[in-house]
Amino acid sequence: MLVKDLEFVKEVLPFWNDLNAEEKKYMQEKLVDKCYLEGQIIHDGEDCTGLLLVKSGQLRIFILSESGKEITLFRLFEYDVCILSSSCIMRNITFNIHVEAEKNSEILVMPSAVFKQLSDANPAVKAFEAEIVSARLSDVMWVIEQVAFMSMDKRLASFLLEQASIEGSDELSITHDTIARNLGTAREVISRMLKYFENEGLVALSRGRVALRDRKRLMEYAG
Repeated sequence: MLVKDLEFVKEVLPFWNDLNAEEKKYMQEKLVDKCYLEGQIIHDGEDCTGLLLVKSGQLRIFILSESGKEITLFRLFEYDVCILSSSCIMRNITFNIHVEAEKNSEILVMPSAVFKQLSDANPAVKAFEAEIVSARLSDVMWVIEQVAFMSMDKRLASFLLEQASIEGSDELSITHDTIARNLGTAREVISRMLKYFENEGLVALSRGRVALRDRKRLMEYAG
């Protein structure tokens, strides 16, 4: 393992200092460096990919309905960790998640069997597992509450503001279809709602782009 990768691992895995020398050596030998292109599926919900450590890029975690609709649960950025892609070793996780590279990404993958062995042997790893699962499931519950109790205009306004924050710009390169996939609805619904927002002066639309024009009112819509 490269020195820079080792420093990265030490920073993102708080249990590193609680591992003994043998466990540290074992983990370093088993970590795999992988690169993914924008749009590539990293985890398809069926296999047991393992623990994902994001070195660079941006990942989207989503669920897929039987009818093919997607709903984004949360995103992962540089120095984030995803454990739900190891759901096969967590008996109480019964739903399948999918992981997509939203941008070109480089990640370190700890195979599920390796993580399970460390977790079974070391209480610090087990505590980390519980903490990260709790945090991610809180993200999932927030999305479920949005879907169940928030109107589409509120969800769309919230999504646009979140995207602007992620991109660091009010000029978003994003299609109506991409927004619909993220929010788990039909493209036509998003197109109608965006047109309404445009007529109200909240956004400006062009092909493949949405520009935020009135953040204050969008924040009022988002509630």
